Amino acid sequence: MNAKKKPMPTWANRNMLFNLVYKTFRMLRDEGFHQTLFAIRYVTLRRWQMRSIRKNMKMTSKKREIQQNTVFKIMPKIGVIVPLYNTPTAFLEDLVNSLKNQTYSNWQLCLADGSDNGNTYIESYCSSLAKNDTRFIYQKLDKNYGIAGNRTKAAELSDGEYICFLDHDDMLAERALFEVVKAINESHADFLYSDEIIYMGKRNMVSSLHLKPDYSPDYLRCCNYICHLTVIKQTLVEKIGLYNANYDGSEDYDFVLRATEAAETIYHIDEPIYYWRVHEQSVASDISAKPYAWDSAKRAVEAHLERVGLKGKVEYSASVPMLHVNYEIEGTPLVSIIIPSSDHREDLEKCINSILNKSTYENYEIIIIENNSKEEVTFEYYRELQHIENIQIVYWDHEFNFSAINNYGVACAKGQHYLFLNNDVEVITSDWIEQMLMFTQREDVGVAGVKLLYEDDTVQHGGIAVGVAGSAANLCQLFPRAYEGYMSRLAIVSNMSAVTAACMMVKKAAFEAVGGFDEILAVSFNDVDLCLRIREVGYLVVFNPVAELYHYESRSRGYDTKGDKRVRMEREKAILVERWQKYFTEKGDPYYNKNFGKQSVSYDSMI
Repeated sequence: MNAKKKPMPTWANRNMLFNLVYKTFRMLRDEGFHQTLFAIRYVTLRRWQMRSIRKNMKMTSKKREIQQNTVFKIMPKIGVIVPLYNTPTAFLEDLVNSLKNQTYSNWQLCLADGSDNGNTYIESYCSSLAKNDTRFIYQKLDKNYGIAGNRTKAAELSDGEYICFLDHDDMLAERALFEVVKAINESHADFLYSDEIIYMGKRNMVSSLHLKPDYSPDYLRCCNYICHLTVIKQTLVEKIGLYNANYDGSEDYDFVLRATEAAETIYHIDEPIYYWRVHEQSVASDISAKPYAWDSAKRAVEAHLERVGLKGKVEYSASVPMLHVNYEIEGTPLVSIIIPSSDHREDLEKCINSILNKSTYENYEIIIIENNSKEEVTFEYYRELQHIENIQIVYWDHEFNFSAINNYGVACAKGQHYLFLNNDVEVITSDWIEQMLMFTQREDVGVAGVKLLYEDDTVQHGGIAVGVAGSAANLCQLFPRAYEGYMSRLAIVSNMSAVTAACMMVKKAAFEAVGGFDEILAVSFNDVDLCLRIREVGYLVVFNPVAELYHYESRSRGYDTKGDKRVRMEREKAILVERWQKYFTEKGDPYYNKNFGKQSVSYDSMI
């Protein structure tokens, strides 16, 4: 039997392939290898992601039947709160149908209508809904009370144990309330939020995704990443109050900040169950649609800082339309910069000169830990440094062990904050010390790290995800320096599970609380392990990309890819995995959304 011949490609497909190849070669010529690789990864992973999400959005008849027949121990009434204002007919009908299709049925839809009096369709349609189904509650307001006021009026209609908030042009996935109630039963949380899908027109026209981290207070102070779907227990609402009209445009931001301050348990539903529609007047489309929102957002964060007792100046981010908090540094505490070094004078000299010439913070000491150098030029440089008062050189004559060397450096340090720094790092940002110190001086923060760049201005370190790629991995490697990252995570402050000790500031109290670096981890993953142990005793880890440094990675030691080095690295990887099993489960790293996949090593899968 003759094999069936594959059909010849059409001219259209041939032209598409030609254009793709042409664009690739042109980008290679004009932008270089790394930018081209980044673009290829962007397109490939975006296509994979969209297919995955479309599959996730489908509700099979079997899934529907299972969810509809599920009986939870706690079956709360969920009040869905929607303010209406001149809502387009199609949007309103889509929203209502998304509630009718819910697989969890104990809900009520509370509609407060501030529309113009001439808009008779909304009143007629909603009145009909309320007449035929008691789960629909409608009130025509005597006037438009504004965004915050209309939301509050809608919330007052609910008698549910929990309430959640929708905008009048958005929808819920069919399983949304089922996932909410499932999470309530698992966690007993009084504040919950979910991932969301941004779409244009029909629900299958996915524009982007907001796959979020678990509760990240420092990220939240830069932007309202929680946003939709927000679900809150009625008793917590009674404690904090509803929306404040003084923050119209960012009234939901102010509400989320107040709710997270007071909540006993905050739970992140890492499923994209909220559908956020993009159109000409939506904030999702263009923040300039509501320019007043930025002033409200800034004031909301300022009020939040005052309530929680943090002193800082809230500014607009220099690189993205979000916020950045410069916390007030109390006094001028001594910072001990600890630098292990072995030969490679040129790298060390560049590192030291950049610290001395670029740093705006003045109260620091530099401790260079000499480890088995052999070149005379290295010792010549040490002698040159001896006349500088705040530099001392100490000697570690044993076999290389990064953890032991840094622990020894700490024993020689006088500061209240330890800044661990590789000798192949060069300072770029002048206030780099302040941008870490302002976090580690806070009572709730133990560790702070920064963005590190390769020599070609691509990202080397954008924080660390644990439980990814078999162990732990630097995020966003090879991303262009100016790229803001997924949900701006490469441009604004956020919390992480770990950061690299190539440049990492640790509060002395936190370091001592866990006994320093674990010397069993001689070379690999010791910084990750330290961060995780510090998190275990109640401190946060902060990644601040506002501060940037070059990292000429592994010039001193090389990479651990062959022979004994490879064996040692695999042994230390096994220790990390065994010690921190919870990061290798399905839920995994709380700051790295499970939907990105365990094999990904960068945020490019989140684009």
